[in-house]
Amino acid sequence: MAISKKAGKKTAVKSAGTAKVAKADWKEGFKKKQVGVSDMTLLTTISNDSINDNLQKRWTNGEIYTYIGGVLISVNPFRDLGIYTDETLHKYKGKNRLEVPPHVFSIAESAYYNMNAYHENQCVIISGESGAGKTEAAKRIMQYIAAVSGGVDNSIQEIKEMVLATNPLLESFGCAKTLRNNNSSRHGKYLEIMFNDKGEPIGAQITNYLLEKGRVVGQIENERNFHIFYQFTKAASEDQREQFGLQGPESYAYTSMSNCFEVQDIDDSKDYADTLNAMKIIGLSNQEQNEIFRMLAVILWLGNVQFAEMDDGNATIADTGVTDFIGYLMEVDSAMVQKVLTSKVVETQRGGRRGSVYDVPLNPAQATAGRDALAKAIYNNLFEWIVARINVSMKARSATAQVIGILDIFGFEIFEDNSFEQLCINYVNEKLQQIFIELTLKTEQEEYVREQIKWTPINYFNNKIVCDLIEERKPPGIFAALNDACATAHADPAAADNSFVQRTAMLSSNAHFESRGAQFLVRHYAGDVMYNIAGMTDKNKDALVKDLFDLVGSSSNQFLQTLFSDRPDPSSKKRPPTAGDRIKVSAGALVDNLMRAQPSYIRTIKPNQNRSATEYDTKAILHQIKYLGLQENIRVRRAGFAYRNSFDKMVERFYLLSPSTSYAGEYTWQGDAKSGCERILKDTGIAKDEWQMGVTKAFIKNPETLFALETMRDRYWHSMAARIQRAWRNYWRYKNECARRIQKFWKNNKDALEYAKVRDYGHQVLAGRKERRRYSLLSYRRFLGDYLDVNGKSIIGSDLRSICSLGAEQVTFSSKVQILVHKAFRSSKCSPRFLVVTAKAVYIVKTLEKGSQIVERKIPLITIKSISMSNLRDDWLALNCNASEEGDPVLHCYFKTELTANLLTLTQAGMNVLIGPTIEYAKKKDKTQIKFVKDETIAKDDVYKSHTVHVPSGEPPSSTSRPAAKRKPGIVRPITQGRLLRAGGPSNKPNASRPKPAAQPMPGRSVPSATVKSALGSAPRSVPPPPTRNPVPPPPPPPLKEPDVELYKAKFAFEGQEGEISLKKDDVVELIEKDDNGWWLVKKDEQEGWAPNNYLELVPPKTKAVPAARLPPPRPPPPPAIVATSTSVSTSRPTAPVISVKSVSADASAKPVAVFPGLAPSNGSAAPWKKPISASANESLNTTPANSRPSSSLASKPPPPVAAKPKPVPPPVASKPNGGKLPAKPPIPTAPRPGAGAAPPKISTVSKPSAPTGQLDLAAAFAKRAQRVADD
Repeated sequence: MAISKKAGKKTAVKSAGTAKVAKADWKEGFKKKQVGVSDMTLLTTISNDSINDNLQKRWTNGEIYTYIGGVLISVNPFRDLGIYTDETLHKYKGKNRLEVPPHVFSIAESAYYNMNAYHENQCVIISGESGAGKTEAAKRIMQYIAAVSGGVDNSIQEIKEMVLATNPLLESFGCAKTLRNNNSSRHGKYLEIMFNDKGEPIGAQITNYLLEKGRVVGQIENERNFHIFYQFTKAASEDQREQFGLQGPESYAYTSMSNCFEVQDIDDSKDYADTLNAMKIIGLSNQEQNEIFRMLAVILWLGNVQFAEMDDGNATIADTGVTDFIGYLMEVDSAMVQKVLTSKVVETQRGGRRGSVYDVPLNPAQATAGRDALAKAIYNNLFEWIVARINVSMKARSATAQVIGILDIFGFEIFEDNSFEQLCINYVNEKLQQIFIELTLKTEQEEYVREQIKWTPINYFNNKIVCDLIEERKPPGIFAALNDACATAHADPAAADNSFVQRTAMLSSNAHFESRGAQFLVRHYAGDVMYNIAGMTDKNKDALVKDLFDLVGSSSNQFLQTLFSDRPDPSSKKRPPTAGDRIKVSAGALVDNLMRAQPSYIRTIKPNQNRSATEYDTKAILHQIKYLGLQENIRVRRAGFAYRNSFDKMVERFYLLSPSTSYAGEYTWQGDAKSGCERILKDTGIAKDEWQMGVTKAFIKNPETLFALETMRDRYWHSMAARIQRAWRNYWRYKNECARRIQKFWKNNKDALEYAKVRDYGHQVLAGRKERRRYSLLSYRRFLGDYLDVNGKSIIGSDLRSICSLGAEQVTFSSKVQILVHKAFRSSKCSPRFLVVTAKAVYIVKTLEKGSQIVERKIPLITIKSISMSNLRDDWLALNCNASEEGDPVLHCYFKTELTANLLTLTQAGMNVLIGPTIEYAKKKDKTQIKFVKDETIAKDDVYKSHTVHVPSGEPPSSTSRPAAKRKPGIVRPITQGRLLRAGGPSNKPNASRPKPAAQPMPGRSVPSATVKSALGSAPRSVPPPPTRNPVPPPPPPPLKEPDVELYKAKFAFEGQEGEISLKKDDVVELIEKDDNGWWLVKKDEQEGWAPNNYLELVPPKTKAVPAARLPPPRPPPPPAIVATSTSVSTSRPTAPVISVKSVSADASAKPVAVFPGLAPSNGSAAPWKKPISASANESLNTTPANSRPSSSLASKPPPPVAAKPKPVPPPVASKPNGGKLPAKPPIPTAPRPGAGAAPPKISTVSKPSAPTGQLDLAAAFAKRAQRVADD
């Protein structure tokens, strides 16, 4: 065999009957093969090692996303895989997770779809270690939702831009480089995007959780402060450097103590520009931006305040220039700054009464702590103000229907030195893990028991015991013990720490807690963490001394006052809330928000601690797999049900899929919701082992089944839409065909009507005063006017237009004429000329002997006074003009009447028409007459000689145009463009009609559902049942004197088809029923059938016996009716039974007939009197539809037209249609960076995814199964 042009060889042609094999696609060889399994519920062996092996294979191959059912597992690649492009994004739009590879976009699509489909709030919970990729995942979810949520309104686009702008802004102020992550979130954030009922974003809100403000005043080696400090000090403008005294980050203690200024893959200058742009998008004014940067400058300069120890051990300011500049920035007295930083006010109380007030000096350590507390408070309040300001800008523009929440919060942390900050972070992660357990493990199993669902229970670790260890009050937990220690020893931090150590001994009864002196251990779900108690109570108090509040209160800077607007009331005896109290309240509110929404989960995993794109730390990942509970998640997923919902919700969502529960989009089930739900699942063909009915809910085992149900529902609406579109297109095709016929008739007759008007005007001009020529009165005679085609493109017409210099002027009349030429001493004679008439003048063109042409005479219309003609049938006329040397032209023109009517029309009857026995005209300046004599010897036209014209007799002067000839009648061509919505025919009526069920209220509602409108509109009325046929006809009655039936005789032979009756000429039939569609039910020789009424004529009545009544055959459709083309159409009529309807086409060999008999010619061509038109127009007008049916032509006389009807088994018949002044700016301090040589203090603290493999069309499979069950 020869090699084909395409790759591969030709295969031998297989014998008939062999199944055809689909041609292989050469592109399949270039598709990326799937590595591992994309959904770990399909793993053969369920263990931590098998999970790790699968994740390693996929991560090594650049596939970082894997599913466990609906939970997405993400392994940080530490490199750009190019999988977040717009092209990739659009691949996930509108797709369920089984149609596309695992991706964060799929989780976003699922949340957005479920929100719109089920009208329920959604949330995406992203958890994992620090550096595992939580922030990146949150950004990608926001990217996807902004791209697919639609909306063209400016406010909607503005909200989208603001939501995306929050990422660079909050990353600058809330993220920092840590040892584990270059862009680690040092705060928690819950972003709620609000949508209207159309799924368009109309607003957003951010909730902030536990900013790590201790990072502002100290970092360990190779970590950095928050990004904004490095961006500000590196990329600030010259005006800002001058105003705030800015220097590089190495000049400030708060940004240089860790000796880390540059970070790989981070460009601080570029990020600063992005931050400024984000501020602009959010709507921060220039004044607000300036105040934000002023506060950052205050913090940076506070870090450079150094304290020296005096001889008495008290602290003093080493360089007062720094405090002077701080006072300038804060807009306070610099002396007061020095005072509050080096001393504090102590007030004594005696018996509850106010005592003495003392200024107590501070030692350098105390002064440093107070300085750092002020810096942390300013930054924390600034961050919260920014978040609140963002929320103001993103406030919802209209009513909120649903919300999608995105939780991006700090991951679980285990350091060498873990303190209060780590305790709070890990506590929040415990709460999130508790939610995960509650929603995916514990609640699920409890629900199965409650709903009496058969399944296999799974053992799992419930971390509620750890959450209670930290947050409970009775018995007191860690936070309660901290609060008690702070209250009993509030003046001395060391004493408070010791009190806390003693109180932790009471927690030793908890198996997840161990007290180890100055440390304690908590066994978290993610691992054991050892916490240092030193400084914990002080951090828990988290309060500024009164002196620092007084310093802020004395500032004339309104922005600074706003940041500390909630200063505590010194007269209040109520203990202010501690940091532990606040984090408990925040975590509780977060849990409440998440529990009110339907969650989606993204579990992030960090493959190594070195941010390497190639290193896979198996030990570390196994640890994360264990504490994330992935193995238990897989077991529950495999043993449980993927989807469940209440019976009411299930019925409301899927009632369309069963004919027992819906009719034309309306809910019609009359039973309870549970039985309705069960009926839907059975009718859709879903296997019984794929679903179970609980007590209050229906459970579906596999997501594939749910996706199949959704696909069926989508197809239902597509089918309804297609049917409406098909009906609309049929209507328009039928309407257009009717319009074309009307247009064709009008085109064939409009010219004749216009010509008839002009011709009638000509008769009026003559007014019965002149004999007429016989050919002038023919019915086909029309006044064309431009007989020489001067307005067209003919050669003669173009030459005449050029000779007469007409330009764009239109010619109203042109013709060949004879002109009477006068010569001296000789008799006048006729000479040929061309006559051209325009709206301005009459042109007489002469042809010279050499063949050239000239304008012999131009006569303006205003100079013509009258037109003279004789009263005989001759063709002579004279144009009587004003006196001139040339005289009046005397013309012989066959179209004299048309010429006269044309001139009168142009001059608005401004000239007279003189008719008499002679024509008087001016021969140069003399008056001369031409006589007219009747001479019957003249055979044709007339003869001029010596001023006398001999002419034979003509038609009487009162003659008018002959009437139009009656044309041969033809066969009416049926309309074949557009089809009936229901199949119809005369021989197949439905025996029984399915009654339309009444709409029922949806489960849980009191009125019928109006959410789903009928896709078909109101149903047409049903056909009345035919009369019943008696099994044995009764004996005929005696003859009647007066018949009660009418008899008709066949005028022509008619060959009937099924349901019709065949007739011969002169057959007498009895009329049973008349129908206004052109068909009558008749009876002949005890046989009934339908016949066309125009084939029958009434017979004079005579006495005849009445025959027994019989059931008539089905009625045929009206002649222009068309038959439906597919079985799907038959369901548009509720009363019709479901039957198979075949496509029907009319006979292509039909003879063309006139649309309007007597007006159009029988051969379909233009009428003889119609003005010739272009060939293409003629072709379009004369086209005969191929689907016409020839009528019977057995009789010698042509019979009337008969409508086309289908020959195959006919379908059922269709029914009938129905401030103060401040000191001057001090000089910028130039003191060297403090503590340069001192050791830093310890601080507490992607390749593209593979292409989707083919998926089984479960919706089609279920539909087939349902059909088989119904057939059985």
